Amino acid sequence: MKKIFTFLLITFLLISCEKDCYNAPLPIVFEFVNSNNENLIANGTLTTYSILDENNVSVQLTKTSDNKVIVENVGAYNGTKNYKFYSNIKNLDLSIQSSEFKGACDGYQINKLTFTGIDIEVTDEKGYYKIVLE
Repeated sequence: MKKIFTFLLITFLLISCEKDCYNAPLPIVFEFVNSNNENLIANGTLTTYSILDENNVSVQLTKTSDNKVIVENVGAYNGTKNYKFYSNIKNLDLSIQSSEFKGACDGYQINKLTFTGIDIEVTDEKGYYKIVLE
């Protein structure tokens, strides 16, 4: 009887998980550095920064303990959205292209991040983007 109950419980959990399963897009992480590769938040140069979406709505940013910035809750849509990054050093335009994916769980993925409007150096560091601001 215990084996049947365990089997039914596991089956129920697996079935219910599939219906309510959702994967949010991975967060975008930035590290802002100068041409000497010094972190601008750590050295006190970058003191204010914010991001607004194309509707002038503020995007939540979280500073990490290693002085990187996580851009929260972006990419959960099909298509491309434009954003503006404002700081006391330089302002940037960026766009995020996302798409929906289907699988074991529904969700969204960020396909492409593009910086436009100015000449800046951005490198993908496998897990975060390093941006040279000067």
